[in-house]
Parts: sequence; structure tokens; C-alpha cells
Amino acid sequence: MKEAYPTQVAEFAVSQGIQELPGFQWWVPHVLKRQSRMINAVKTRFKKKMHKYGIQVPLTVEEAYQLDKDTNTDYWHRAILKEMKNNAVAFKFLEEGEHVPVGSTWIPFHMIFDVKCDLTRKAQFVAGGHWTQVPPQVTYSSVVTRESIRIAFLIAALNELDILVADIGNAYLQAPAREQVHTTAGPEFGPSRIGQTVIIVRALYGLKLSGAAWHAQLSETLYGMGFKPSLADADVWYKAACKGNGFEYYEYILVYVDDILAISHRPRTVMETIKKQYRLK
Repeated sequence: MKEAYPTQVAEFAVSQGIQELPGFQWWVPHVLKRQSRMINAVKTRFKKKMHKYGIQVPLTVEEAYQLDKDTNTDYWHRAILKEMKNNAVAFKFLEEGEHVPVGSTWIPFHMIFDVKCDLTRKAQFVAGGHWTQVPPQVTYSSVVTRESIRIAFLIAALNELDILVADIGNAYLQAPAREQVHTTAGPEFGPSRIGQTVIIVRALYGLKLSGAAWHAQLSETLYGMGFKPSLADADVWYKAACKGNGFEYYEYILVYVDDILAISHRPRTVMETIKKQYRLK
């Protein structure tokens, strides 16, 4: 575990108060110092990289609005509006007389800005999940292996099956938040909302348990469609099916977080079923 996940093991040792034990005493400080150096190096490079494709990339919402004002455009403003509209289902504003739920943790949020290849501005609203306690349960979303994909392609070729791929838009927002967290609305929420308390009710990007929450949500959907996870790879789902000529085979769905690969005689039918619950791209 120390070799495979050194940072996670060191953080776990600190959270459990066992960093002074013989097995960790000499090792934990070294790992955490190395992590700190790497983070500082990334921050330094990030601060220096202010332009992409010749376009200045803001670091904060305030800077984004100032760039729009300086250039007499609204590119960054529209990117922020689009992102906040997509994330609207994740927010619950406290009404007058309501209180923050007991046990809820205040965490910060920030906006990450980028420029796409077509020069479209992009904004990503990210939660400061590092402010919450390290949960005891699994926090990640597993993904299908490359070997499983290769085998699935071989099965498709041998059985003359078709393949269809789709991406689930805003996947994490489909799952309820597993953490009890809240934040204070900033300028990205609009002038009338600044300073209000916001309860997070969906699994936003950045929260520790968002990946696991989405994986559980999608698994429930696939179970409802009659699929079962294979024993060799839990992200390869299968279900018995039959072609029109009576040929029996297995339909497969391979999952890589929010990317879905369907292998079937009629994969579009499978995707249409998934599309009833999620937005596919």
C-alpha cells in the first residue's frame, strides 16, 4: 500500500493519529513534504500559464468578469452562466428562518477556466473536497480495463455485433451528494445571491465521494435494465439476448466513469433506454 498509494496512506495515518508509530514515523513526514513540493510546483506553473491559444485565462471569477469588461466581450460571462445553469440542480439556498443541517461542513468552491481548441471559453465549478474528513469507505469510481475492452471487441467481431459509444453529460450531478456540505454563494451565483448559504445536494466535482456516488447511481440503472456485472471486471455488464434469427448471445455494457460502450445486435436500443434517465452525448 505504501508503494502503490503513498500519499493516501500517509494522509490516512495522520487522520487516524498513527503517524508516530514505528511503521510510519520516518516515512509519513517524507511523503507529505514531497506532496507539498509537488503541489507548490504545480501552483507555480499554473500561475505562470496565463494564456492559452493567445487568450488570457483568468484565475478567479472576478478576473474573468474584468477580462470581459476590458475586451468589451461576454465570453467568460457566458461560460460561467452555462456552468452554473448545468449545476443548478446541485444547489439548495437556505430560506429565511432555515438553518444549516446539523453536521454539515462549510467548504470553499472555485471556478477553473480553460479555452477549448475552437477558442470557446469553458468554466468548471469545483468543490473544495479536501476540506472534508477522509471517509472510511471507497471514494472512487472504478473503470473498465483495457484488456476487458479488447476482449469485448473480439466478442463483438466473432458474434457479428455492433458497437455504440456515448458520453453521459454532467454525470456526477445525476447522483445525490453523500457528504453533508454547504458553502457561501460568490459572484458566480449572481449579484442577488452573493453571501447566501448554499446546501450542496448533488455529487459535485471535487467532493471525495462524488465518484463513488455516481458509480452507485449508474449501477442501479444497469441493474434495472437487467444487466449484471461480470466477476472478472465489475465495469463489464452483461445480459442474455437473442437475435431475430434465434441466435443467442450476451449484450455488454462497458463503463468508464461517464463513458458508455454498448455491444449488441441493436446497441441503439440499449442507449435509448439509458437516455430516458440520463443526457447522452
